[in-house]
Amino acid sequence: MFKVTTPKAAALAALAISVVSALPSFAWGCHPRRAEVLGRDNFLNSQLNNDYGHLNGHFGQLKAEDRSIRRQERRDFRNNGGFLTRGQDMRLNHEENHLQHQINRDL
Repeated sequence: MFKVTTPKAAALAALAISVVSALPSFAWGCHPRRAEVLGRDNFLNSQLNNDYGHLNGHFGQLKAEDRSIRRQERRDFRNNGGFLTRGQDMRLNHEENHLQHQINRDL
C-alpha cells in the first residue's frame, strides 16, 4: 500500500474542491429555467426563419432582438455559475413574450 502524508492529503482535498466547484458550469446538465428559456428561444428563432417573407420588413430587427435575448441568457448563466435566478427567468420570459407579440403583429 502507499502512505498518504498530510501535504498530499491537503493537495488532494484542494484538487477535489476545485474540480467540484467547476462542475456546475459544464457538467451538471441544463438547469430547468435555462432549458425553458432556450426552448422558447429556439422556437422563436425557427418561427422567424419560417416567416421570413411575411414580417413586413422587420426580419432583421426581430432577429437582432432574438440574438440579444440569447446573449443575455448566456451572460446571466455564466455570471451565476450555471443557473438562472427566478428574476432573470421572469425578465427573459417577458422579453420573449414581447418578441412573440411583435412576430404575431407583423404576420
